[in-house]
Amino acid sequence: NSRQQRTNIPQTEQEWRTRLTPEQYEVLRNKGTEQPFTGAYASTKDPGVYKCVGCGAALFSSTTKYESGTGWPSFWAPISPDVLILKEDGSLFLGARVEVRDAKCDGHLGHVFDDAPQTPTGDRFCMNSVSLSFEAAE
Repeated sequence: NSRQQRTNIPQTEQEWRTRLTPEQYEVLRNKGTEQPFTGAYASTKDPGVYKCVGCGAALFSSTTKYESGTGWPSFWAPISPDVLILKEDGSLFLGARVEVRDAKCDGHLGHVFDDAPQTPTGDRFCMNSVSLSFEAAE
């Protein structure tokens, strides 16, 4: 039952506001963007897993994280393609971009670009640190 699977996910905006900090809420629920080079994970190199701060879903492994020079945590692939939803996003009049959302709670995480020739996939999943939590490897 999908309702049972989503019980740990807030069902109302008020529940989201209670769970998240104002900055997390702005990014996850309103498609905000943190300032570059300010996020907690922009330069993190520790081994572990990056999870959605909204629902705890495992999204990215540190093994696919790389330094893109953009000021946001960048990954060349998610843990699994089915943990993310990719949506066309033309919201900033910059032409089409591809928004990255969490497949479990539908939270906004960042954007994906195909401008990373130095990675095995050519992709740059440019995430907001504030939308992620980090679980260090044991």
